[in-house]
Amino acid sequence: MKWYSTRDNDHYTDTKNAVIQGLAPDEGLYMPEEIPALRPSVLSSLSDLSLPEVSFEVAKQFFGADLSNADLQNVVENALDFPIPIVQMSETNRYTLELFHGPTLAFKDVGARFMARLLSHFMQFEKERVTVLVATSGDTGSAVAQGFLDVEGIDVVLLFPDGKVSSFQEKQLSTIGKNITALRVDGTFDDCQRMVKEAFIDEELQKQRRLTSANSINIARLLPQSFYYFHAIGQLGGNDENVIISVPSGNFGNLTAGLIAKKMGLNVSHFIASTNVNKIVPNYLQTGVFKPQPSKPTLSNAMDVGNPSNFERLMAIFGEKRDSMIEHVSGVSFTDSETIRMMGNYYEKHDYLLDPHGAVAAAGLEKVLGATSSFDGKGLFLECAHPAKFAETVEEATGVKAEVPDHVKDMFDREDVSIAMSNQYKDFKSFLLGG
Repeated sequence: MKWYSTRDNDHYTDTKNAVIQGLAPDEGLYMPEEIPALRPSVLSSLSDLSLPEVSFEVAKQFFGADLSNADLQNVVENALDFPIPIVQMSETNRYTLELFHGPTLAFKDVGARFMARLLSHFMQFEKERVTVLVATSGDTGSAVAQGFLDVEGIDVVLLFPDGKVSSFQEKQLSTIGKNITALRVDGTFDDCQRMVKEAFIDEELQKQRRLTSANSINIARLLPQSFYYFHAIGQLGGNDENVIISVPSGNFGNLTAGLIAKKMGLNVSHFIASTNVNKIVPNYLQTGVFKPQPSKPTLSNAMDVGNPSNFERLMAIFGEKRDSMIEHVSGVSFTDSETIRMMGNYYEKHDYLLDPHGAVAAAGLEKVLGATSSFDGKGLFLECAHPAKFAETVEEATGVKAEVPDHVKDMFDREDVSIAMSNQYKDFKSFLLGG
């Protein structure tokens, strides 16, 4: 498989370089030269395949020419060693896909663990260490950190906005240590993402440290997110079902992965891009104008993105045509008060605890299905983080204290080893050159 840059369709590279570089030299994002169709025999048997089995079939379409079946299967099975179940909301046609059963309680575990193992495979023959840079608005950083923890030859530097992640998320980010360095940035997620992007095009820095990214700008982080869409449809009854999927969206990697799955043959009737008040893409779908804005802090902080990187990939999927995008994607947005209200409503009606991001997705599903009285299929929303990661907000909305799973409780006793960092690139560069 060859990979092209979203900013230069004539620039191609191979899989190894796309994974290690993360970002193309022209600052574009890598996309596969083609999105291959999954074999009809696989699509027709989704209900009979396990998560690792269907994931291997999807991964093989993109990475099968670069890894043996045995190596790729090992990557998949080691990355996806936790369940991703479907849960029905009472006796309704509403369902959720629970993506929070991994080691860091967030959907990012899927992509981060897959990428860590794939990168480790490629790096085993390299003599030079590689530094993984990660800008995180909440969950990406901890998932990447756990995925790369103690991996030989790889260092990880996490940048997160100081005071703008939940206390649970900050604990996950700031107490790891070893080959993981967490930087508390005096700014927003957009500042963190900007500094990471500047580092990738800094020739002086690149000569002294080999860098790659584990955000969804890296194709090896993004593509594995398509796996669970196939797994979800399999659990809902198979590829003949009529399904609408609501995706909580910030940097839009999750939605992009879903659309790639659809291009591969997955039968999804429509996608809903559900955002908080950082509604850059919903505004584009409505007006045709893509206008990045400074991000605004919300309760669903992992979606506080004012300039979504993966918009370039969305445009590439639809051939730069907004009309084509609108046929497949609707955009909706919700305030914090609407998010809290949805959390309370779902607990009252379905005895189900939503985290703020899942609540935005559920609200998007309810809004679209409520306006589509003739819909006779199934509505699915993605629940991307465990409610315990946002315990204060959950308790405010429902009066219930979400229990922390046993396997992460020990982090509350660990020392904070994070480092304060300004939002100036020169300071970040100085740290990288001296660290």
